Amino acid sequence: MQPVDSVAFHARFDPQRLALIEIFSDRRWTYAALDDAIRRCAHALMEEWKVKPGDRVAALAANRAELLILHFACSRVGAIYVPLNWRLSPRELTEIVDDVEPALLVGDGELAKAGLPGVAMDVFVAACAAATPLATVSLDPDRVSLILYTSGTSGQPKGAMITERNLNELGLNSSLFQRVDRNSRYLVDSPMFHIIGIASSVRPPFLTGGAVIISDGFDAQRTLGRIADPDLAVTHYFCVPQMSSILRRQPDFNPAAFRRLTALFSGGAPHPQAELNAWLDDGVPVISAYGLSEAGSVFMMPIDIETIRRHPLAVGLGTPSIRSRLVDDEGRDCPDGLPGEVLLKGDNVFAGYWRRPEQTAAVFTEDGWLRTGDVAVLRNGYYEIVDRKKDMFISGGENVYPAEIENVMSHFPGVGDVAVVGVPDERWGEVGHMVIIGEAIDKTVILSFLSERIARYKLPKHVSFTDDLPRTGSGKIRKDLLRARLMQGR
Repeated sequence: MQPVDSVAFHARFDPQRLALIEIFSDRRWTYAALDDAIRRCAHALMEEWKVKPGDRVAALAANRAELLILHFACSRVGAIYVPLNWRLSPRELTEIVDDVEPALLVGDGELAKAGLPGVAMDVFVAACAAATPLATVSLDPDRVSLILYTSGTSGQPKGAMITERNLNELGLNSSLFQRVDRNSRYLVDSPMFHIIGIASSVRPPFLTGGAVIISDGFDAQRTLGRIADPDLAVTHYFCVPQMSSILRRQPDFNPAAFRRLTALFSGGAPHPQAELNAWLDDGVPVISAYGLSEAGSVFMMPIDIETIRRHPLAVGLGTPSIRSRLVDDEGRDCPDGLPGEVLLKGDNVFAGYWRRPEQTAAVFTEDGWLRTGDVAVLRNGYYEIVDRKKDMFISGGENVYPAEIENVMSHFPGVGDVAVVGVPDERWGEVGHMVIIGEAIDKTVILSFLSERIARYKLPKHVSFTDDLPRTGSGKIRKDLLRARLMQGR
């Protein structure tokens, strides 16, 4: 029987090696057992629910092993797995489900909260357990295996189509970046609807014969205990800077436990300089990285404390298989030291946006380079992210797009022009500040209106009112000037 993916390979190569732990239930799978579960799930998809190649299978559920099993099973039958973000509002989730048109939607209690019809997770799990294992299949590496939905600057969600080749390349690149081997164990606190939780923390250890430890979410006290637990032997942990700050503030924080990690991997926002230095002084390398759903991990710093200390603003460099350029507004390559938009090429780059041909065409150059929309500078051999070309900001590790909030506010009675910008926040990194032209309105009324239509993490923390907004000669709002004005007033 020819192995079809990394799990199937290790099920043949080292079948009794530990592959997966669901830590909150203490369930464990060897590679042989995990491969068997995937094969049973794949057969159930085909026989019980008549899933065909190209069909979408969506899941709305908190972290659990079956989400990972379902993803691999979908790839084996040629279906496309679509994990849904349970933090979204029912309205947002309904829009995504209508867009992707899944042949099957499974979930836990989040389904009922969202008011969506689907198959209960317990029913689905029981059907998979009762199925016979699917025989050997042949995988097309260029077939789309995963769709991750992310909001765009237009305020409309769009699904990034990711192939098995993309995911395999992600695993290879990350293995080089992160010193991954068969003894590596990844603790996954990140939600498994995010690329970190479903791919970046899964594909590297499975590629090398390591193990994945699935958590039921981030809780500072529990996470500290799990990282310190010698039986779990965690070697790799991903978090956003806000999470690492919370960990350090815990009364029983002990840096000695973190020195057992290969490194603490971080992304989504820059680390405050003082906190970065504190980790380094504790002997813990904090590895800054740059990536995106459309390309996985692109740049990453070396696992070396002194290199990180010398380049505190850097997000690293790419592997040999990741081609990158920095270009100016005219598409000309920028010399070292001058900022430009990051363009990417390689097997890690996604296949396009689901049912969005115009947006797909716009995000690629004529010769096939992915436009990231992010501005960076190459300095002393390492990339530094300078700014975002778009107006997106990151709050608590989640991307927030002002256009989405502004579009929703356009339906609020009596409101004129609205602008939202990201401003610094000690707890969340950045939060939204909404500025409205017109008479003052009770902030609680505005937030109540928004909370019914968008996710909680997108709600602006600050709301203010004005008679005018800075604009260009053509009437477009100058958000850079607006942000500067707000910062001066703080």
